[in-house]
Amino acid sequence: MKVKVNQDACIGCGACAAICDNVFEINDEGLSVAKVEVVEEKDHQDVVDAVDSCPTGAIEVEE
Repeated sequence: MKVKVNQDACIGCGACAAICDNVFEINDEGLSVAKVEVVEEKDHQDVVDAVDSCPTGAIEVEE
């Protein structure tokens, strides 16, 4: 699974980083970024939960 955050859509609410801090963090601009491009198997469900929690749909996942 690959993941990235659309910076134009992100509002920096931090839900994704709170759910899956192995993959997401808030950068200096206050927006979420993916710390990894390819998600480890152990983090797949947390990434799915983060996608579901994103209020703007800014997280893009590719299987």
